[in-house]
Amino acid sequence: MIGTFKGLLTTARWLLKRPVTAHYPEQHLPVQQRYMGFPALLMDDTADEPFCTGCMVCVRECPTQCMSAQMHDNPKFADGSSHRRKIINEFEINLNRCILCGICVDVCAFDAIEMSYEHELASYARTGSRADLTLLLDLGRRYMDMSGWSPENPEKNVAEVALAKRAAAAAAKAASAGDAAATDEPTEDGE
Repeated sequence: MIGTFKGLLTTARWLLKRPVTAHYPEQHLPVQQRYMGFPALLMDDTADEPFCTGCMVCVRECPTQCMSAQMHDNPKFADGSSHRRKIINEFEINLNRCILCGICVDVCAFDAIEMSYEHELASYARTGSRADLTLLLDLGRRYMDMSGWSPENPEKNVAEVALAKRAAAAAAKAASAGDAAATDEPTEDGE
């Protein structure tokens, strides 16, 4: 009998407090900063191309082998608007097989892949769980907008910075070559 009154007292105490349950489809709780959702490919906005060069390191290191990728020659490299010789042509992730471990993010040297905040990619078809290049880039854009992401190595990975660095190195080389040529010219003394 005393146990019943204790239970009613506990119920009465919680009756006056706000509910803590979130009704999920209608109400979304904020995603934590360190949440690791599905992988996403990121874009280099300065060159309007993905950071991914198709080096296949993430594909080789994936424990579930859920990724596949193909690369091709970058047409923007020929005209000098990009520093990437190769660029991703096709990229696909089977989200049913992905275990969200983040190894692909850790091994990527080009800051091309990040674990996004996305977790709602359910579909009725089995093929709906395959994320192609356009979907992965879209997920990456949303992630960049939501998190304020910036690359860890901008001098290496951002096209604008890398091209400016390359141009500065070429100018310095030309200046040093010009100085060397000027010192090699004979003076009036004949030396």
